[in-house]
Order: sequence, then structure tokens, then C-alpha cells
Amino acid sequence: MLDINLIRENSEKVKKGIANKGCPEVLVDKVLDLDKQRRELIQKVDELRADSNKAASERDIEKGRQLKEELQKIDPELEKIKAEFEEVLMQLPNLPADNTPIGKNESENKVMRQVGTPAKFNFEPKDHFTLGQNLKIIDFESGAKVTGSQFYFLYNEGVMLELALIQYAMSLLSKEGFIPVITPDLAKSRFYLGTGYAPKGDEAQTYTINDEDLGLIATAEVTLAGKHADEIFAEDQLPIKYIGYSHCFRKEAGAYGKYSKGLYRVHQFTKAEMFIYCTPETSVKMHEYLLSLEEKIYQELGIPYQVLEMCTGDLGAMAASKFDIEAWMPGRQEYGEVTSTSNCTDYQARNLNIKFKHEGKTEFVHMINGTAIATSRCIIAILENFQQEDGSVLIPEVLQKYTGFDRIIPKK
Repeated sequence: MLDINLIRENSEKVKKGIANKGCPEVLVDKVLDLDKQRRELIQKVDELRADSNKAASERDIEKGRQLKEELQKIDPELEKIKAEFEEVLMQLPNLPADNTPIGKNESENKVMRQVGTPAKFNFEPKDHFTLGQNLKIIDFESGAKVTGSQFYFLYNEGVMLELALIQYAMSLLSKEGFIPVITPDLAKSRFYLGTGYAPKGDEAQTYTINDEDLGLIATAEVTLAGKHADEIFAEDQLPIKYIGYSHCFRKEAGAYGKYSKGLYRVHQFTKAEMFIYCTPETSVKMHEYLLSLEEKIYQELGIPYQVLEMCTGDLGAMAASKFDIEAWMPGRQEYGEVTSTSNCTDYQARNLNIKFKHEGKTEFVHMINGTAIATSRCIIAILENFQQEDGSVLIPEVLQKYTGFDRIIPKK
């Protein structure tokens, strides 16, 4: 959530920032109005309690009774205003960074650079859906039969390729000082809501568990953020760097389009997620660091890609700044998103009450997340970029020590 002091003292800046994210400016006025009512009621309650204590000390029973009745009337009103205030405050997104490009939607994202040259085939390249079927490594039909659409089975070399991608990412990041973690695949609502994964609405992501305060996580970002809720770090503990492994579950409500076929938009996939807790002064540098690691991964895999800087209208609620990497996908003859990294500044930390000690005071940490490998989309890029005329697919050299083979051959 946003700092209420920031809203009180810089309301016009906040209005401009949330408007650039497509959020109604009127919410700021609503927050300020509820904040005023809340503070007035708190002051009134404090005064009544002080008077009540005084009446008790003076043994003025009648006055004490009257004050108690007044308090009993005001307390429910205060609780109601507090709840309304928190509900509206949570609707305000994080403010975009000052240097974030202003734009309405993904069409106005900024291409920062392109790395690698898309392959030119001397044959008609196939998409990953066809390749996966011919190689007998991906089975969408059984996935739909057992679970529903947008689920799939992996077989044989497909399994080994997914595990190799995770092992490769874990090995690379652990050498960079990241702590490898396998997190739960479920989290309480405080943590998936606190990190921005809503279970309802047009952008619904989270599958919730009936009659329990639990939801399937959309990313290990949720569990890695929740791990340190309500904690205070010593400043010399920061930065703390995690590389978290989990399955990821997403409803993808309203997200279907021309690329819904195949692995690009699925309801379950495996991911290695980078997550950093750091000081406010270092968060921009750490964000750039995560981007450099994402680029290193795709450079070592040998997959052409481009880096995008997200405009204000495509940042999402939590991020102040965000970069995406899009890999070249021959099956669609264009780039497709494979990773993202977001600097959420202190927005998630305020939701989850995560602080550090600095010069005798406590401040909220900054929290940065970034995808190392999302296996489903990385498999798309590998199958399509490294396909051969005979229908086989070469395995990137950096993965071969983990797969134990250098090529996947079509099965009869």
C-alpha cells in the first residue's frame, strides 16, 4: 500500500501517478476524506477515554456511565470508517518511478535493445505445439481429459528438459549468492493479496481453496515475500537474495487470445523466481542486476530476445518499474514474453510489514522480483529456435550436462 503521509502531503503527485496507471484520481480524494474522518474519530475516542479515566479517578459514577455509553456508540463507527479507509487505500497502486515511460497499454512499452539474430530456416518451421506432439513430449489431450483445458502432461525428454532448466537456473543463481528455496505451492490470503494476486475480477489469477484461507500461488514471489512478514532486519543483513522453486497456478481470467493454444498461457507451470530484499538506496541497482541475470540466462541458452521497459499503463499495481524479456518465437514469427522483473519499492513491504533498522529507526525494505526461468515458455523458445529440418530439436549446450542428451528425436 502507499504511505498515507505521502498521500496527505503530495496528493497531486499521487493523483498524477495513479492516473498514469489508469486508476481514477477520485480514489485519492476518497482516501483523504476517510482518513480525515478516521483521525477525527480517533481523537474523539482518545478524549472520551481520557475523560472517562478522569471521572473514574474522581469517583464520578454518573459521568463515567455517560462517557462509556458515548464510547460504545462511537467505537463501531470508528471500526467501520477504518475498514472503509483500508479498503480504498489498498485500491491505490504503487506510483510509477519518475523515469518510467508514460503510456496507456502494452503497445506503448519501450524496446530497449534486441540481442541475437532470429534464425532463418531453409525449411518451413513448426510451432512448439506441433513439435511437442511429433516428439511425443507434450500431451495437451490428456491434460484436458484429466484436469481441463490449458493443462498438459510432459513425457520423456520433455521432463528432462524442464528439470534441466530448473537445475541450470538454480546452479547459476546459487553461484551469485542467491539462497535456493523450495516454497509451498499454497499461501494464505494475506500473502497472495499483499503481493498483488487478486482472486476475483477481470484480472483474476488465484485459485482459492473452499472453506480454507488458502490459495494456490501464481509465483514463488508470494511465498518468498510472505516468509518475512512482520520481521525487522538489521541493515547489514541486506540484501537478502532468494532463488525460489515452485509450481505456479494462474486462472488467466480474460487472458485468452490467439496465443492461448499450447504452452504460452497455461494454468500450471514450473518456475524459478529470483527475489531480493534490499534498502531503498540500492533497489534501482538491484533491479538492474536482476535484469542482467535474466539476460545472461537467455544469452547462455542462445535464444534471441528483446528487452522491454514497461510503460505506466502496463506496470501492474505493485511495480514502480518493470522490464520484460521477450524471446524470439519462430512459430509465431514474433517475440513473446518469457521473463519479467519488477521493482515494487516499499509497496509490498507496507502490505506485509517488513522493515529494517537504519540509524536507530525502522524503515520499510524494498522488494524486487524477477523470473529466472518459467519452464513452459522457455520450452517454447527452445523447441522453436533449435528445431531441425528432420524434425529433431537440439538442446542448448549449457543444458546438456543436466539433460544427458544433446537432441530430441521424433518418435514413431
